[in-house]
Amino acid sequence: MIQVRGLTKRYGEVLAVDELSFEVEPGKVTGFLGPNGAGKSTTMRMMLGLDRPTAGEVLVNGRPFSAYAEPLREVGALLDPGSVHPGRTGRSHLRVAAQTIGLPRSRVEEVIEQVGIEGAARRRIKGYSLGMRQRLGIAAALLGDPRVLLFDEPINGLDLDGVRWIRELLRRLADEGRTVLVSSHLMSEMQQTADRLVVIGRGRLIADATTEEILRGLGRRLVRVRSPQSGELLERLQERGISVQRCGDQELEVENLAAEELGEFAWQEGIPLHHLSDAEQSLEQAFIELTGDSVEYHGRNAVARTTTEVAP
Repeated sequence: MIQVRGLTKRYGEVLAVDELSFEVEPGKVTGFLGPNGAGKSTTMRMMLGLDRPTAGEVLVNGRPFSAYAEPLREVGALLDPGSVHPGRTGRSHLRVAAQTIGLPRSRVEEVIEQVGIEGAARRRIKGYSLGMRQRLGIAAALLGDPRVLLFDEPINGLDLDGVRWIRELLRRLADEGRTVLVSSHLMSEMQQTADRLVVIGRGRLIADATTEEILRGLGRRLVRVRSPQSGELLERLQERGISVQRCGDQELEVENLAAEELGEFAWQEGIPLHHLSDAEQSLEQAFIELTGDSVEYHGRNAVARTTTEVAP
């Protein structure tokens, strides 16, 4: 597993990571989430010994990453798909990495096939799309058949087929008993893929729980209802102090009321319903609520300009 203990990193006056502690267990896909500037990439770099922590430590299977004689056999990582020699071919890039740990060329061919870049392996990397560079980086991470895998935004640049492929790959790696840590901004993918979530903001731990626990932590139930008399239903609900808002011409979203209770209420009031269902809570909404106070940069809403034409 990965153990992060009191990890702190300062860059001059900037505190990038602030006494961060959590564990990443084998056999699970752990999502590593946070707003831009939260310290995710810095933390992952310290896990790999690329940055030295100001305080604290990271242990990989009980030892610092730097203690391994052949680290690529212990930890595979994709942090920056662009950090490769553009003049090399994909195959030669992987062969160089394989030679550093004494792997045969047959292993290179195995990972090339595994990530689906057989047709591009002879081309120079400078001609690769972002998605192809991502696949090449994943191939390099898998090269040493490591027990621990770190992926920083692996879905960027992938098409729909590639997204589905990486989702299945992460699941399979975890099911094999490996430790898998994935950083991503795509909440919908993390909701489908991650078993556990570590959420940080401004370098501090905000949440460390299963995906289901974080979704339940929203602390409310939402029901979607559609009715040709939605205006009347909205008024009746508000009269009883029930939180409700309109989300369509005939559709309402009702908070903290079970679908069965809402259906019975509408029947008693003589209001017909055309649709009634529990609304699925989204990880995106949970993430926004958890990290709202930790977002460093906020954009402003665009303001529509109204112009007045004056007749000549």
